[in-house]
Amino acid sequence: MSLGYLFGGGVGTEPHGLELYRTYEVVQSWYEQVSAWTGLTVGQILEEDLPTAQEERQSVGTVREAALAIGVHDVLASFNLRPAAIGGLSLGAMTASCLAGSLGRRELFEMLASSRDTPEPSADDPQQGIAIAFSSLADGSHPGDGAPSYPGENVPGVHLAGDFGPTADGTKRIMMLAGHAEALGALAAEVPPGTVVPLPGRTIAVHTPLRRPYRDFMAPRIDAIPFADPEIPLLSCLEPKVLRTAADVRDLFQRNSTDPISLVDVYTGMKEQGVQLGLVMGPSIPEGILAFPFPVVHIERPEHIEQALTTAYDLGIDLSGTPALS
Repeated sequence: MSLGYLFGGGVGTEPHGLELYRTYEVVQSWYEQVSAWTGLTVGQILEEDLPTAQEERQSVGTVREAALAIGVHDVLASFNLRPAAIGGLSLGAMTASCLAGSLGRRELFEMLASSRDTPEPSADDPQQGIAIAFSSLADGSHPGDGAPSYPGENVPGVHLAGDFGPTADGTKRIMMLAGHAEALGALAAEVPPGTVVPLPGRTIAVHTPLRRPYRDFMAPRIDAIPFADPEIPLLSCLEPKVLRTAADVRDLFQRNSTDPISLVDVYTGMKEQGVQLGLVMGPSIPEGILAFPFPVVHIERPEHIEQALTTAYDLGIDLSGTPALS
C-alpha cells in the first residue's frame, strides 16, 4: 500500500495550527526553529493578524502555511508514517520539494521570509484579484484532457491560474482565475450567477504573467539555493511530470509564481506512482468537494492525526518501516 502527501497552496489569512502546536512538542520545537530563521515570533506565525502591506502579508502567510504543513509531516514522522510520493500546489509544491530532500528547511523559510522585500506595486497599477470558476462537465470532458476551457477564456485581463479538477459529484470542474480585478468583476456579472466568484481580499494575481515582477525579484534568491535531486517521487503542479533532478526543482521554483497550477497533474501523477491513500496537509485544499482517484484524509488538527493513522492501518500501510525524511 502506497501513501502520498499533498500540500495545498493557499496563503492562509486565518490562524491555523494552534491545536497541533499545543498538543505536540515536536511542533512546538519546529515553530521555534521557523521563528529563528524568519525573524517572526511564534505568535506571528501561528495566530496574529497578518501585515497590511501586500507583499509582506503574502510573505508571512506563506511562512504560516508552510510551517503548519511541515509540522503535520513531523508529527506523522514521529509515528513512522512516510510518503511513497509527494507533491503540492504553488507554495505546497515548494514545501513538498523541501520534504522530498531537494532543499533544506532553512533555505526554504529564508527564501519565503525574504520575499517580504519584494517592491510593492505602483498605486497607478490596475488592481489585481482572484476568482473561483465553475464549469459544467456535461460535455463529457475528462480532467486529464489537458488545459480546460474556462469562463472568460480569451477575455483580456483574465487568466486561468489553476485547475482543481472535477467536483466529487462529477458535475462541475473547479478552476481558479486571476488577473485584473475589474475584468474579473465584469466577467462575474456577465455569466450565470455562481459561475465566477471573485474572492474578497485577494489582491495578487497568482500564477499569471502579472506576477512577473515578483518572479524577477526572487530569481537571484532562487538561483542561490543549493538544490538536490529529490529522494522520493516529486510530482509537478505545472505539468504532468515527475521531478527527478535538482534542475527540475529549480525550474519549478522559478516558474511557480507566473505559470498556472494543476491539482489534476499532481494527483494523476501520484496515482501512476501507485498511491492508494493521500494525506492532505493543512486547510488549503477543500475537504469533501473535489474528486480524487484515491481516498484522502485532510489533516490540520490533532484528531486528524489519529484518523490518518487509523486509515493507514486499516488499508494495510506498515507504520514500522523506514522513518520519514528529516
